Amino acid sequence: MTRRVPLCLLLSCAALLGACRSASAIEVRISSQALERTLRAQLFNSPEGRYYMRGSVKSACYVYADSPRVSFVKDRVVVHVHTRAKLGTSIAGACIGVSLDTNADVSMIPDAREETIGFRDARIERLSESRELNFLLVPFLDRKLPDQMKVNAADLMRQLLSRSIETTGYAFSLTSLKLHSMVVEGNKLVLDADAGLNVD
Repeated sequence: MTRRVPLCLLLSCAALLGACRSASAIEVRISSQALERTLRAQLFNSPEGRYYMRGSVKSACYVYADSPRVSFVKDRVVVHVHTRAKLGTSIAGACIGVSLDTNADVSMIPDAREETIGFRDARIERLSESRELNFLLVPFLDRKLPDQMKVNAADLMRQLLSRSIETTGYAFSLTSLKLHSMVVEGNKLVLDADAGLNVD
């Protein structure tokens, strides 16, 4: 899908460069902005750029997260989100209760397995002071968000390479991909893998 092209493009370019070398090993350096675009495309993909944990854009009472920002701190990937909530009871189209506007942070360890770019050991770094809001935020931050950042790198590369004959005149196809490690190094997420390509 076009919504996943930014990260897919990085992976495919790396695979093409790796194929030009004598060894099949490749190294991909992924910026925090690339991860952020992937997260926005896969989770915060409503017209308003929000993810609703309760309610919807038409609800009087709601809880949503928006404005995700990704950064790297030591060996962890940190995701910062803004949250807005109207908690209470909907009466005659209005939410009678409290309004909250806060921020939340979760950090994760990058994890490469076979063909999948994933994340583990989610740790909530910052929550709101509202117990009711946190009841919704905790499962979103430590389960939903890391799950939605997971990407099958081989599928994305095959998707982009399927159009290679139109753009290059050559038919590139991915024959194998094995991710070995994925670690934070400064301001990049560094992915080491072995890849095999056919060119027709």
